[in-house]
Amino acid sequence: MEWRPKGYKLTTPHLVRAIFDGNSDEAALINNAAHGRVELFASPNSWNAVLWLIMSTLKVDGNPVYSGMELKTLKESLPIVWRD
Repeated sequence: MEWRPKGYKLTTPHLVRAIFDGNSDEAALINNAAHGRVELFASPNSWNAVLWLIMSTLKVDGNPVYSGMELKTLKESLPIVWRD
């Protein structure tokens, strides 16, 4: 039997805290997932909510700060399995 780390499902509010509050318990989970100590799961709809938040609030002169490619890179860099 193959060993797997303990898994946790992140809700949308948990995902937002994990990304935007580096001192949160959720951010600690992201760090632990990056080191292979836990496995994180989140719904693709949660990522859509994070995208909306980023695109709606992080603007300079009315234009989004991040490009679609940068946001894609961010998503791919997160140690999260995206599934419902």
